[in-house]
Amino acid sequence: MNFDEMKQRMATGKGFIAALDQSGGSTPKALASYGVEDGEWDGEEEMFAQIHKMRCRIVDSPSFSNGKVLGAILFEKTMNGCSGDGSPIPELLSRRGIVPFLKVDKGMHDEENGVQLMKPMPTLDEDCGRAKELGVFGTKMRSVINEANEEGIAANIEQQMDFGLQILSNGLVPILEPEVSLKSTSRAQAEALVLSNALDQLNRVPEGQQVMWKLTIPSEPNLYKPLIDHPKVLRVVALSGGYSREDACRELAKNDGMIASFSRALLEVLNAKMDDQQFDQALGNAIDEIACASTGE
Repeated sequence: MNFDEMKQRMATGKGFIAALDQSGGSTPKALASYGVEDGEWDGEEEMFAQIHKMRCRIVDSPSFSNGKVLGAILFEKTMNGCSGDGSPIPELLSRRGIVPFLKVDKGMHDEENGVQLMKPMPTLDEDCGRAKELGVFGTKMRSVINEANEEGIAANIEQQMDFGLQILSNGLVPILEPEVSLKSTSRAQAEALVLSNALDQLNRVPEGQQVMWKLTIPSEPNLYKPLIDHPKVLRVVALSGGYSREDACRELAKNDGMIASFSRALLEVLNAKMDDQQFDQALGNAIDEIACASTGE
């Protein structure tokens, strides 16, 4: 797929985005959930080799290319790795009709004003250039909102758009992810502030260009419909945020036009000890369930 074909697939495709972008902080937990214990790897290099092996197994499974996975968000080491046939992972995904994205954030600061802002990204232009060379369509970056603090949320959404505009200038489509924590004691109020600030920040997007949003499934169904319908928004996707797959799918299905971009809820039943048939069947069942919640079909 070329860029325009990928954009059309993201705009109109029926399905969801798989988030395969666990970073250094979340990788040990992801591996443990997958059945790979700490004693099976030694040091960061071996840890990332194990998670890369898991991701490649997912991507190479027949069910992953059944047409219901519209896109996949990759960690940098996965993007730069090669598939079994020696081709770059983004190229392999594109051949199978799956739009590749790259996680670009470098982690977050400690909480201040109820939010965690992203750390600086001094190599963002360079990272975008490398991604574009490999055929990546867009990026994703995550920050967190813990409480309904007006100043904090305004700063969070503004920072997301600051980096988003830089990414757009590099010819990629950014997924902006200001995650509202499911544990927030003021979650509904925080989500309302996310919506109002996101709509304001969209005024900064140049005419003819679009961004994407990755948001916590709102406590009020269809709260984010104004973003879904906005001409400067390509797609609004949902994170699972600690929900089980069953709960995430149930809540997502209440929101028209919002599709999934799940990580834990997608991978929760997969295990390294499964044989290939068991693995593909478990993955296929998860894909079917998440796609159904995303499309209403």
